[in-house]
Amino acid sequence: MLANEREPRCHGVVGVAESEEIAHVQVLGRRGDLSLEDTTHEAVRKREPGNSLAATFRLESIRLNVMTLRFSRIRSFHFNLPQRIAAGLLALFLIQGLWLTAHQTLTDRDYQYARCGRETWERPAALAGYYTTCGNIHDGILGYRLAGLPLTLNLLAERGLDLFRKPEDRVFQASGEASTWELRHQLTHVLLLLRLPFLLAGCLLGAGLWWVTRRLYGNLGGYTALALYCFSPAVLRACVEPNAEVLAALGVYAGVYTCIGVAHAMQGPRRKWRPRIVLMTAAFGMAAAAHIAALPVVALLGLAAMVWVAEGRRSQVVPVIVAASVGAMLLVFACYGFSPDAFSYVFRSAAGFMWVSLDPARRFFSTFGNAGITLAALAAVVLYLGLKRSRYFGNTAPLLCALVLFPLILTAVPGSPWLWALPFLATFIGGVFADAYEGPRGRLALAAAGAIVTLQAVFCVLRLPGLL
Repeated sequence: MLANEREPRCHGVVGVAESEEIAHVQVLGRRGDLSLEDTTHEAVRKREPGNSLAATFRLESIRLNVMTLRFSRIRSFHFNLPQRIAAGLLALFLIQGLWLTAHQTLTDRDYQYARCGRETWERPAALAGYYTTCGNIHDGILGYRLAGLPLTLNLLAERGLDLFRKPEDRVFQASGEASTWELRHQLTHVLLLLRLPFLLAGCLLGAGLWWVTRRLYGNLGGYTALALYCFSPAVLRACVEPNAEVLAALGVYAGVYTCIGVAHAMQGPRRKWRPRIVLMTAAFGMAAAAHIAALPVVALLGLAAMVWVAEGRRSQVVPVIVAASVGAMLLVFACYGFSPDAFSYVFRSAAGFMWVSLDPARRFFSTFGNAGITLAALAAVVLYLGLKRSRYFGNTAPLLCALVLFPLILTAVPGSPWLWALPFLATFIGGVFADAYEGPRGRLALAAAGAIVTLQAVFCVLRLPGLL
């Protein structure tokens, strides 16, 4: 606030008029109408001839205050009670994932991801015409990359430590390359390293879910959505095995809501579009590198959301989506090590073919471990149809995304697009429940939602191995 701004100390040089001018330019800079350079030019334009000392003071004062404002924005993040509760829920999610990992053993699928993932970082395949010894990876290259990265980094560290070990204690006894199978006894934490990137991706998706729902629906809506996500057995299962589903879910969810952010930014100056478009391109790239079929899905969903929001700028929506999609394909090309032959196999395979079926949704909602989420979804649909105040864009957008994603199936490659719908379902539930919390029977709605979330948490925890 301007009342808290530090007053100039040279009152004899800078008078009341000059102070008001500085305050006016500071307000322009704070609103975002003027940048630091713009405020400087504004002050120069208003400089009176013959008063160079006052003008110089105004320039320095403006620069100091605008720089202070920018750094205060960087420091504006606070780790208060809402953030602590969200961090606690994410910590419980991570603990469950680590518990599941501790009760698992290495499988053939793990060794496949470990071998091929390491080859994408360490060396190309010895077989001519193949990207790895697993063959040409025509889908889910990001999953292999992330699975192999911790192992490659760990092996590099072990090679460095071998220089300080006795010959008989070295991990690498021979000069040749060692496979993950050969090192399974020396590297006892291979299983954790394989799953750690996917667990972190699940935590990142939960953090993104919390950020979106809290901004849209407030603290209680954010707590509801995040709690249902953190105690979802399907999400936990996807995070404790090498696969591309949680990565695709993160890319699709981030891509859709970044598109909405870009559409809102289109109402302002163009300089605010660029960082959001870059973030949107990164989200599209993650979705495409996880599952190539996810790129057209997130592009179409994002296009629909942007056309809905970007009033007066709809003619610029399609070029933005096309630019982000092209950038996403460049990121996929980079994931293939800029190998044209390996990248071309994405288009020569049937990895992008999809169909529709109600079986995935039927299996998910009929599973006993998802009883709390099923009850919450049914209650949210009833409230959405019954309460007019709940039928707005913030609730309708995630509902439509979930309805589109749940029936999708991949016909040529393994995949679970219904898992991509779960963050949108949790967002929809959190938004509708937040409206109920603010209604005339808010306490009753809060108690009912608390019981449903507790029920889901109990069912999820009871499914963990070794507890019963």
